[in-house]
Amino acid sequence: MTGEIVSVNVSAGKGERKKPVDSVELRIGHGIEGDGHAGPDPVRQVSMLALESIDKMRAKGLDVNPGDFAENITTKGLNLYGLPVGTRLRSGAVELEVTQIGKECHDRCAIYYQAGDCVMPREGIFVKTIVPGFLRAGDAIAIVEK
Repeated sequence: MTGEIVSVNVSAGKGERKKPVDSVELRIGHGIEGDGHAGPDPVRQVSMLALESIDKMRAKGLDVNPGDFAENITTKGLNLYGLPVGTRLRSGAVELEVTQIGKECHDRCAIYYQAGDCVMPREGIFVKTIVPGFLRAGDAIAIVEK
């Protein structure tokens, strides 16, 4: 199964909407170079969300775009939240491994207060870098068959 990277996004700090950039560099044991969420956390280094999930929030009347849910990588064509932990994804030379599905929100975000809901806790996923490299919008991304 193959999808596409729609956007790659970074922010300087945590708790901020991320801004789309031309490309990101993923490093082993770190995540995305220059992103506020990068670091030694072995589970939540890089976040991903499908455009289809963002579209659910748009259908509720929100004006939201890739990066607005603080996801690093926005994809389309893959059911990210349906992937089991341990699934590997490949885009070019880069290989990622799913480490967590969804997350617990301790504080309600601005999107939750606007819509009464937020898809990131249910449909966002987290990955770690297995093979480092660069990702860009438009790159293909596929599930690695075992």
